[in-house]
Amino acid sequence: MRYPPSHKQAIRHRILAAAGRVFRERGVAETGVDEVMRAAGLTHGGFYAYFEDKAQLVAEASAAAFAAAIPNLERIAAGPTAAARARLLIDSYLAPRHRDNRGTGCFVVAVGADMARVEGGLRSRYAREFSGHLDRLAAALRLRSDPRENRERVALLLSSLVGALLLARAIEAPAESDALLHAMRRKLRAEFAPESTASSAAPRPAHDFMRAF
Repeated sequence: MRYPPSHKQAIRHRILAAAGRVFRERGVAETGVDEVMRAAGLTHGGFYAYFEDKAQLVAEASAAAFAAAIPNLERIAAGPTAAARARLLIDSYLAPRHRDNRGTGCFVVAVGADMARVEGGLRSRYAREFSGHLDRLAAALRLRSDPRENRERVALLLSSLVGALLLARAIEAPAESDALLHAMRRKLRAEFAPESTASSAAPRPAHDFMRAF
């Protein structure tokens, strides 16, 4: 049976969506092509009709993950003040729901350590995609008027968020993990959203940022 070009593109998107989910859950190094294809409901043998190798799959899944963040960055950008924008990011990122849903959570946390261990074109492409993501996040948050200072400030915030989420996921005791998230929300609000420091309770309901970062 001859399929239209749109069919192949749809299958490709299906594989990328499955890869993004499985990479988030298990990491890149621990995930084989066969596992991605099973998650997509396809056979391993069909993989090479869509991608040259796993490196291409990882690179394109990374690009897709960062592209999926754009609508949520636009929501953050709509905040009236730098403090409001920073608080929205902090509260959504350091929420227990984000911690508990790895498959739809932050791609940087999921694959960052793996990307630090690879060499060559894959690492270079991931670095470019991440740099573009950081630029978009900086443009959304607008924490400083000077572009260089703003990007450095946003990089500091993102690094703090990623580290806090990574530690919270590594802690087995739920109460201890919750306490870490609570403490980090409070500290980062005080640093990046000072007008909101009076309230340090659990994050208020907001947009679903589960695929945001």
